[in-house]
Amino acid sequence: MSRRPSSRRPLLVGIGTVLALSLAVACGSPTSGGGSAGGGTTAADGVYAEVGPMTGDERRARLVELAAQEGKTLSIYTSLNADIADIVIPAFEQQFGIHVELYRADSETILQRTLQESSANFAGADIVETNANEMAVIAGQGLTGDYEGEQRNKVNEQFRYDAWTPTRFNIFAPAWNTQRVSGDLIPKSWLDLADPKYDGLISLEVGDYDWYMTLYGYLQKQGMSDSQIDQYFADLVHGAKISKGHSGQVELLSAGEFGVVAASYSYLTAKARTAGAPVDDQPFVQPVIARANGGGPLRSAVHPGTAMLFMDWFLEEGQALILDNGLTPAVMPDGTDPLGGLQVEPVDAQKLVDEGRNWSDRYDQLVQGGEQVASN
Repeated sequence: MSRRPSSRRPLLVGIGTVLALSLAVACGSPTSGGGSAGGGTTAADGVYAEVGPMTGDERRARLVELAAQEGKTLSIYTSLNADIADIVIPAFEQQFGIHVELYRADSETILQRTLQESSANFAGADIVETNANEMAVIAGQGLTGDYEGEQRNKVNEQFRYDAWTPTRFNIFAPAWNTQRVSGDLIPKSWLDLADPKYDGLISLEVGDYDWYMTLYGYLQKQGMSDSQIDQYFADLVHGAKISKGHSGQVELLSAGEFGVVAASYSYLTAKARTAGAPVDDQPFVQPVIARANGGGPLRSAVHPGTAMLFMDWFLEEGQALILDNGLTPAVMPDGTDPLGGLQVEPVDAQKLVDEGRNWSDRYDQLVQGGEQVASN
């Protein structure tokens, strides 16, 4: 069962292994019926170049034709939660009569497996779909193909990465228990959270260094000095309860153990609220901090046309399934931007790859100042 880990520390703990594999990938070449990701053109590259400019019914018809030629088989590696994947994948299979070989794991395992197979010149996945950090590494090694299309062009401009495409968002926003927090206690800004009135009420998640890094950068852009920002976070942590796992954190928020969660995932808050829990995050404290999760067809794909068909479908019909099951889609089913009308501060995935160790260490040290609480 593939669930997002409660902390992203494993990516950093295993960074030496990842770097070693990355070097091996850079020196090697995954197979794809000819060519290499390291320098030459692969067979999959030719398919992506042919279909990329196509639009509408012509594009869909060509991809269906290619899928038939490729044997109506597709290999997907994903870190989607099992309950979501078990809805999305059968829907795709049923619509097109395609058999999907699905490998589900946490995002770090997806990364390790993808790099290891590439280093060994083994074409395992046709398409990888996982968290932003890991997609940035995979794309940075030149393993993803040049995927273009109408649906991709509907994704919020701040998240149109060169070598991978968002399929869903995690939105960080303060959430509160409506039975414990009301009136002037409802936070109106990120700076509000450092007010002493939240001492004993507020909770931070132990692995949220990506949120910390992004909010830090936003406050710098607002003209605050590093010393002022450091003091802000120190004040925020003072009297805070530090828990592990966003799902468990929202459960404790729902039970009234916490009054406020500093950076809840909005979809978890919405899911709890829909189930009747006394929680809310509306109106959002802005800017919301958003991290894209997504994927892309690989240059080593044995079934590149089928991989493109899945990406097109996932960014179109599949987005309704994402929305219906409580996640934030990259594109709304009506083609609009789910982040439209919001002030958005994106998590910089490449910065996490380049500077993640530093920000994780700083955040680890910061949250040591709070009360550690078991939430799983």
